[in-house]
Amino acid sequence: MDSLVLLDLDGTLMDSAPGITASAAHAFAALSLPTPDADALRAFVGPPITDSFPAHGVPPDRIAEAVAAYRAEYREHGMWNNSVFPGIPHQLQRLRQAGCTLLVATSKPQVFADPIMERFDLRGMVDGVFGAPLDEHRSTKADVIAAALASLGRAASGQAASGGPVLMVGDREHDVIGAREHAIDTLGVTWGYAAPGELPHAGAVAVIDDVANLASTTLALLAR
Repeated sequence: MDSLVLLDLDGTLMDSAPGITASAAHAFAALSLPTPDADALRAFVGPPITDSFPAHGVPPDRIAEAVAAYRAEYREHGMWNNSVFPGIPHQLQRLRQAGCTLLVATSKPQVFADPIMERFDLRGMVDGVFGAPLDEHRSTKADVIAAALASLGRAASGQAASGGPVLMVGDREHDVIGAREHAIDTLGVTWGYAAPGELPHAGAVAVIDDVANLASTTLALLAR
């Protein structure tokens, strides 16, 4: 079985909230704008940052300024204020031992995703890392998934299954929505940053609460 597992990064493999929320708060302060509360800042983890700032009160004509302030802080400090969720390396090993191809598909810009995967010793545990361009307005989760599929010669736009079973694993609704554009089901994980009920409401085919169940549930869904 030529199985492919697409893995989100922030909130799925890594607890990146501390660095992302601190960098977002820094950007609001740099622009002298009211800083959202902790719950609102937590919602910055996962979606493109270019979507998150306007959704939290940054005026359209200041979004580029906010993104620049965020990225300067994130590049210097925030991207390393991060940790791998306990148990994730073992689950990745189990999936690879079962013959799965593992590709990271993240809305995080590629220029950040690559060094983070290297620094935290995850790069050697997957077969590829696919992120967004720095101009995130030109990339959606579906675009990132399309690039990941294309790297293996698989057709996108609803034909992903033509090369064998495929499953997305993610913690936010945009993972589910982006995968669905390619007729790919999503396994939702609750150790990330979704609001209560967000994943089933978005259409995740299953939701798990424990990292220890990641490999077994993924394999069961791929074998359906």
